Amino acid sequence: MFKLQTLNKISSTGLDVFEKEKYEISTEVDNPDAILVRSANMLDMELQGNLKAIARAGAGVNNIPIDKCTEKGIVVFNTPGANANAVKELVIASLLISSRKVFKGIEWVQSLKGNGSEVEKMVEKGKSQFEGPEIKGKRLGVIGLGAIGVMVANDALSLGMDVIGYDPYISINAAWDLSSAVHRANSLEQLISTSDYITIHVPFMDSTKGMINKNMFSIMKKGVRLLNFARGGLVANKDLLEALENDTVACYVTDFPSDELLGIEKVIAIPHLGASTPESEENCALMAAVQMREFLEKGHIKNSVNFPDSELARSGDTRVIVAHDNVPNMFGQITSMIATYKINIGDMLSRHRNKIGYTIFDIEGSLPDQLLAGLKSIEGVRMVRAI
Repeated sequence: MFKLQTLNKISSTGLDVFEKEKYEISTEVDNPDAILVRSANMLDMELQGNLKAIARAGAGVNNIPIDKCTEKGIVVFNTPGANANAVKELVIASLLISSRKVFKGIEWVQSLKGNGSEVEKMVEKGKSQFEGPEIKGKRLGVIGLGAIGVMVANDALSLGMDVIGYDPYISINAAWDLSSAVHRANSLEQLISTSDYITIHVPFMDSTKGMINKNMFSIMKKGVRLLNFARGGLVANKDLLEALENDTVACYVTDFPSDELLGIEKVIAIPHLGASTPESEENCALMAAVQMREFLEKGHIKNSVNFPDSELARSGDTRVIVAHDNVPNMFGQITSMIATYKINIGDMLSRHRNKIGYTIFDIEGSLPDQLLAGLKSIEGVRMVRAI
C-alpha cells in the first residue's frame, strides 16, 4: 500500500482517483511515498527516504525544493493548464477594469449615501471623472504564449482587439491552439513599444526576473495598461512606480500585491485570485492525482518539472525504473548488471532531460533483491524501483 500525504486541502475530485485498497491518505503520514501539495512551503521540509514523488496542484513550484528533489531522485509534477481558464477569465475582466475605472466609480457612488433625492443629479454631474476608453480596436500585447497566454490572446480577438504575441519558446501544442489572426512579434521590444495593453504570462526565473524594467517602460506608449497575472517579481516595482508617476503606465493590474504597491491610485491589486475557482481547484487536483497515480503504479512521467516525460506500455512480468545521471556508459552499466543475473529485457524506454536520465525496463520473471541493491550501488543512480 502506498502512503500519500496531503499538505493542503485537496479537492475530493482528485483524491477519489486513488483506490482505497492501494492508498493510505492523510495529512499526517510517517515516511510517505508521495506528497500532494498546493501552496504549503516545502523548502525547509525534511524529504524522508521513502519519498518518490511530489505533485503540485497548480503550475508554480517555487514552494518545492526542486534541486534537492532531483538529487534524491524524487519526481516533481505540476499541472500546467489546469487553471488556465480561471486565470484567463480574470485577465479579461482586468482588461476592462483597467480602462473603465469601474472600481473607482463604485467607491465614489457609495460615498453619496445620505444625499436623498440629490443622488441622481450628483451621479450625472460626477460620472465624467470615471471616463475610460473601450478595448475594442486597441492592441493587446501578450508576453508568453503558454496555456493561459493563448487563451487570453484568442478571447481578446473575439472582443475586437488587435493582438500581438511574443514567445520564442512556444510549444507545438500552443502554436496549434493559437489563432492565426494573432500577430507575431519579432522581439519583446516590438511588442512593448506598439501595444496599448500588455499582459504577462511567463514563468518566474533568473532570466525573467525584473524583465519589465526601466528600459522597457522607456519604450512603452504613453498611457499603456499593464497586467501581471504571472508572478510579481517579473515587474521591477521601483521602475513601475516611476512609470505610474510620469503617466507612462495609466493602470497596473496585478494578482500579486506587495506593500509598496498598496495605496497607489493607479494600481489595482487583486489578492491572488487567478486560480480561485472551484472548477480550477478540481481540475488541478484531478490532474495532479492522475499523474501521481500513473507514476506510482506504472512508472510513467508526465508534466514533471525535473524529469523527462516517459511512458511505455507494459509488456513484462516486472517493471524496473531507474533515475540516473545522464552520463556516458550509464546505460551500459545498468544493462550489464541486469544481464549478470541472466534476466531478459522484454522492452525498455530511456529518456533524458538535461543532466537527468530516466529508464524503464520491462523484464521477464521475478527480480532478485540483489539486483535492486546492485543497481542502487552504481555511481550516478539516484533512484531504483520495482513495480
